[in-house]
Amino acid sequence: MIALRRLCCLVILLAIVAVPRSTAADLVAALSNHLVAITTGFTGSEVLLFGTTSGGGDVVVVIRGPEEPHVVRRKGRRLGIWLNEKEMRFESVPAFYSVAASRPLNEFLPDRVAGRHQIGVENIRLMPAPDTASDDLNDFRAALIRNKQKINLYATKTAAVTFLGGRLFRTDMYIPANAPVGNYTVGVYLVRDEDVVSAEITPLIVSKVGFEARLSDFAKRFSLAYGILAIVIATVAGWLANLVFRRG
Repeated sequence: MIALRRLCCLVILLAIVAVPRSTAADLVAALSNHLVAITTGFTGSEVLLFGTTSGGGDVVVVIRGPEEPHVVRRKGRRLGIWLNEKEMRFESVPAFYSVAASRPLNEFLPDRVAGRHQIGVENIRLMPAPDTASDDLNDFRAALIRNKQKINLYATKTAAVTFLGGRLFRTDMYIPANAPVGNYTVGVYLVRDEDVVSAEITPLIVSKVGFEARLSDFAKRFSLAYGILAIVIATVAGWLANLVFRRG
């Protein structure tokens, strides 16, 4: 199935390249699959992004989403006990963030351009809620990014975009097993002469399917029944385990 999908991608790429240069867009990009399906035993997935450019330049790919509020807390030790001393709430934070590029970003992308397009974790716009004090915004912002990187939801390194010849490019985007469900965006940027000259945004959906989806839907719609059922299952499992050990 994967081999067939990649073959279809290659056919599309060849069709794009066959378009006369005078009518072709500066940048054309597409995904091999717009849905990452989370099923039982899901351990992560790779999504192939491929495309072509009309000439020279570098390509940057940014995956982000879904947006959600996030609270960062600072702990302090008082009388030998660790307590939450201060917190900051951010209104809209991408739950996942990853970047791929054809070269190291600092070799072709100025900081002002990277900041304008939010390319790189240091350029993500993280704004605190209006009712939250912002005295230590930089510290809390750095802590948020650091925490996301620890659980592999924010990439610590820039992945590679590979050019196949002078115009075709591709990159394999990895979606980890703990990636939250929701709507993601994949931004593809063509950079020439230290500026973004063309860009494309395409959606990517991470969703539970099959039994996982039905169980999640049941838990949301009937939370009380789900809680009771979970307690019953845990009790029965404990009783069975105790029975087995007694016989042993």
